[in-house]
Amino acid sequence: MNHPKPILTETEFANLGAGEVGYVRKMRSDDLSRNFPSLPPLAPNMEFWALFGASGEPIILSDVRANALAGAWDHELRTVMLQ
Repeated sequence: MNHPKPILTETEFANLGAGEVGYVRKMRSDDLSRNFPSLPPLAPNMEFWALFGASGEPIILSDVRANALAGAWDHELRTVMLQ
């Protein structure tokens, strides 16, 4: 089977939109340690909103969605919706 050559390398794709695009994601406290390793232990099943840069780096964590969106504005990022 012949695989076409990718248009972008994985690194180029990861950097696509860096410093320009971000996304907000709802997360549970149980899953935060993976993206926010310096957080102290939290009660289970708490809901948070996280702002991530285009390559997935965590930027802001809040318990209020509007604050995460405001963080995107403060960092001059356009937010996109992921499905």
